[in-house]
Amino acid sequence: MGIKEYVPPYLGTNLSDFDLLTGVSFASGASGFDPLTAKIMLVLTMDDQLELFKEYKVKLERIAGAERAAEIVSTSMYLIITGTDDLANTYFTTPFRRNYDLESYIEFVVQCASEFFKKLYGLGARRMNIAGAPPIGCVPSQRTNAGGLERECVALYNQAAVVYNAALEKEIKRLNGSDDMPGSVLKYIDLYTPLLDMIQRPQAYGFDVTNRGCCGTGVFEVTLTCNQYTAHACKDPNKFLFWDTYHLTERGYNLLLTQIINRDGLQ
Repeated sequence: MGIKEYVPPYLGTNLSDFDLLTGVSFASGASGFDPLTAKIMLVLTMDDQLELFKEYKVKLERIAGAERAAEIVSTSMYLIITGTDDLANTYFTTPFRRNYDLESYIEFVVQCASEFFKKLYGLGARRMNIAGAPPIGCVPSQRTNAGGLERECVALYNQAAVVYNAALEKEIKRLNGSDDMPGSVLKYIDLYTPLLDMIQRPQAYGFDVTNRGCCGTGVFEVTLTCNQYTAHACKDPNKFLFWDTYHLTERGYNLLLTQIINRDGLQ
């Protein structure tokens, strides 16, 4: 894509002026469009991330000047990947949103997403690439939680992702260049289709294992529990689609993103 290899976190301790000029990440792992998701997981909400973006813009003006800073903000590409935890954790795993039926909760999350896009637009962003949910029911952690003794893909979770993705894509198309967001370019990114194909046809991509993570037993370890003291990694991560029970290996992400760029591109 012609950018630096890694986009550093905005809250990183070694952030340079060059980093501020060439791209940073405001993401907070396990957050979601539903503000309750971040509170449950004790991470930054999407509104918290917008506050950091406001702070970033002030720093950018100091470095590049107001005119150049405004140009950087308006011409930059914004990649928004969240929402999976709203379904996988907040709705299916905790009781806190069970006052909604599934369809109503999806409608609520999509409305939260829509409001977030408008707020980001109001801060100057114009080009947004927004990822849908993956096949949640086939993620190893969800197989462990709800896939039975055989740890099969959970059909209900996958169907929820399909319904959510359809509603999200419809809202993105409605907002794209609309009166609410004139001059905007919003693009929906389909993660579900290519990732499901990788899960169902692993040999075509050179994977041996797609139902467990490389870390530890591969059935429940995730993020901080994947470390050299408590959960040793597999010998060859390249043979695994998933690194832990929720996230792909580096090779898995590379193959996924290559498919996305080659198929639809990014705006």
